Amino acid sequence: MPNTKETLVTSFALFSLFFGAGNLILPPLLGFQSGNWWWLVTLGFAMSAVLVPVLGILAHAKLQGTIYDFGKKVSPKFSLIYSLLIYAISISLPSPRTAAVTHEMAVQPFFNTSALLSSVVYFILVFIFVVNRSKLLDILGKFLTPAIILILVMLIVSSFFTLDYNFGTTEISSPFSDGILEGYQTFDAIGAVVVGGVIIVSINIKSDASFKDKKTLVRNAGWLAGSSLFIIYAGLILSGALNHNNFELNSTRIELLTGISKQSLGNNANIFLSILVSLACFTTAVGIVTGTADFIKDRLPKYKHAYLITAIMGCLLGITMGQFDVAYIITVAFPALMFIYPITIILILLNLMPEKWASPMVFKAVVFTTVIFSIPDFLNSLGNWAPKKDFFYWIPLSEYRLGWILPALTVFVASNLIREYLSSKKSN
Repeated sequence: MPNTKETLVTSFALFSLFFGAGNLILPPLLGFQSGNWWWLVTLGFAMSAVLVPVLGILAHAKLQGTIYDFGKKVSPKFSLIYSLLIYAISISLPSPRTAAVTHEMAVQPFFNTSALLSSVVYFILVFIFVVNRSKLLDILGKFLTPAIILILVMLIVSSFFTLDYNFGTTEISSPFSDGILEGYQTFDAIGAVVVGGVIIVSINIKSDASFKDKKTLVRNAGWLAGSSLFIIYAGLILSGALNHNNFELNSTRIELLTGISKQSLGNNANIFLSILVSLACFTTAVGIVTGTADFIKDRLPKYKHAYLITAIMGCLLGITMGQFDVAYIITVAFPALMFIYPITIILILLNLMPEKWASPMVFKAVVFTTVIFSIPDFLNSLGNWAPKKDFFYWIPLSEYRLGWILPALTVFVASNLIREYLSSKKSN
């Protein structure tokens, strides 16, 4: 059985791999806009940014493989395409976004340097960590994550004791569903299937424990990391809600977080915030590039330099995309998330199901349905390119951009009933 130290180190590593740029800058503005509905927004945000990622880690504990194993029951070809799409999105958007956030919040306030220089230095450091991946768990779990959590707790607790508990009116039309959709921008469901594999590989490098012990270790660490994430998110959202009278309504995510930090931590706020942003963003970028390199190495076992070459390419792409503004990267990411997130959620849930409820036939039917009904939500997120808003009005929950949920659930139940019928008929 894994000991308490192993569980804590692994849970800290998971927390740091999850907690990146989006996890830090998204909750305060969400709370700021939610007013007295901050708790409902928190529940929605936690659904997609805490519960689903934790379930993704539990699925990894069950499978103990790579992201490729998540879609194998649909078909090997689908699984390969899905995996490549996930890694392409990860190294193109959330990984570079961590560099952009670090530049805007941790570098620009102190140094008059270009985003390109920040991005170059940032991804050189990422590369150094990635090629020393055998030490990844210890470095993340023992050093970086405790520092992140300490600074976060200081910021949140300070807000609680210095502000009046007086909430404004909400600026959000659908608090719960908007919280879910904003949780998409954390990329944590995608992160679960990516960094979960990183954790598994890192454990295998360091330990020869049994399958059962590794499953227990990852499961316990997943729940502990998820609980910590929920507490931090709730605290950041509440901090934003409590500041509704202190900032302009059109404040950006970064302006609001910077303002709250200065108000809570005083004149040294920028120093604390810079450290926090740098650590939170850096650990996520390391996890994404490591996960991508692990996958390519696994798919190309005959090429001994596959891991190194992939790490170099991931960092070069990060340097290129990391020069853009954070707001621009978030805008570009939204349509991609509206398509890939529902598929990822369904694959996580199906892989956690008992085998009798998640046969290959059920996998195929439910995933195919999710893909089809994610397309309208994807199209509706394209801004000026989107069809008329009432074009897909007939799909339940489409007005909340969650039109895939009921069709996927219906097909899941129907396909299992058909499977039971065919099974009973065959036995007779």
